[in-house]
Amino acid sequence: MKPTLLVLAAGMGSRYGKLKQLDSFGPNGETIIDYSMYDAINAGFGKVVFIIRDHFREEFERYFRGRLQGRIEMEFVSQELSNVPSGCSFNPDREKPWGTAHAIWVARDVISEPFGVINADDYYGVDSFVQLARFLNNSQLSGSVDYSVVAYYLRNTLSEHGTVNRGVCSLDAEGNLIGIKECVKIRRKEDGTISYPVEDGEAQLDEDTLVSMNMWGFLPSYFEHCTEIFRDFIQREGQKLTSEFYIPTLVDILIKERILDVKVIDTESDWFGVTYQEDKPFVMEKINSLIEAGVYPEKLWD
Repeated sequence: MKPTLLVLAAGMGSRYGKLKQLDSFGPNGETIIDYSMYDAINAGFGKVVFIIRDHFREEFERYFRGRLQGRIEMEFVSQELSNVPSGCSFNPDREKPWGTAHAIWVARDVISEPFGVINADDYYGVDSFVQLARFLNNSQLSGSVDYSVVAYYLRNTLSEHGTVNRGVCSLDAEGNLIGIKECVKIRRKEDGTISYPVEDGEAQLDEDTLVSMNMWGFLPSYFEHCTEIFRDFIQREGQKLTSEFYIPTLVDILIKERILDVKVIDTESDWFGVTYQEDKPFVMEKINSLIEAGVYPEKLWD
């Protein structure tokens, strides 16, 4: 059974100013997701699950069915606020869904095989998909219960146009993840240092800090683990209007309670993403350079 790729595409693009999941970055109108799907198909993924929102579902589904039909099996699942474990209650004034860990959980009825997770607006690189598919296939063959994360150097993940949020990884001597700390509003300052705000000022991060860019390898056991942890989260945080249940939060609990190990996958792939409208020219330039290098054809789906 081939692994599945789950694409987190339910974001509203508030900082970008429009629905960046469908914005054009390639020479023939290709989105960033198009390049991720091209790499995923070539790496051996057999199905893609798009996590979206109902209000743009029709446009999104029409676009990708037109490009991917016959190339890979597709599912489209809406991440909606009301989709929570049975017996949970929350603030009736809340409007936004519950974050990235919840976004994966809503796909529990359409995934029964090992699966990878990526963001819709990030470019991860060819090698990262190859290695992630290999990990998921090996997990299936060996019966392993462990998960994985593809980690990137912080210096290769910053934006020149604003702050970013990153899950900072800590590793043990065997290369397993021992913890993830969600750091928000990370930026490179004028003096070249990298920092983020804390209660008593600023904390600095090293250039080579390994961070999660939300490229994960999970097993179907994720959904069972998530149900219980998410239920506890809603009991604690459900009355807040903006609380979010992040993937690193869930993974950190699984590690600390010694339920499983999370293997860190080292990759030489480039990473770049789009957070702000000002990022677009840089992303387009990077994609053009990959086409010129022969990594991708100019017309991706011809």
